[in-house]
Amino acid sequence: MMTARRRGELHPGDAGGYNGAANAHPDTRSSALELKRINDHVSVSGQIQPEDVATLKALGFVTIVNNRPDGEAPDQPAGAEIEAAAKAAGLGYAAIPLGREGVTPDLVRETKAALEGSDGPVLCYCRSGTRSTTLWALSQAGDVPVEDIITQAAEAGYDMSHLAGHLGRT
Repeated sequence: MMTARRRGELHPGDAGGYNGAANAHPDTRSSALELKRINDHVSVSGQIQPEDVATLKALGFVTIVNNRPDGEAPDQPAGAEIEAAAKAAGLGYAAIPLGREGVTPDLVRETKAALEGSDGPVLCYCRSGTRSTTLWALSQAGDVPVEDIITQAAEAGYDMSHLAGHLGRT
């Protein structure tokens, strides 16, 4: 019996239309992962664990972007642990931590490069997904219409309207 899908909910093989788990049951999903699809290429989430990487690969993701600085919370796995799990699973990995210093042009450029350098769906994570969504949104400025950026983020549950003035700049 299939359950109804909620907007933004990912199932195996759903990551950006890529079918990384063609034989998986369509109702199989991780209870611990709360993935939110921004568009066919990018999804965001809160903190992931090294053991989540196999599920992410089965969902079709090919790259993981870590936007969370190490040491924010005592129960947070080190970025190196996630990186090792990603590499062991054959996934790309980029560490682009957004901490208390705030967004910088370098972080936006690195995000854009990581997204454009991936040949498939990308999962970006931080504590809640907000910093990942912010960096994604700013990395799209000048390439994607402002309204589309704000709408895609909103459909995933993130309000990026406060960035509208920055998103219109190139």
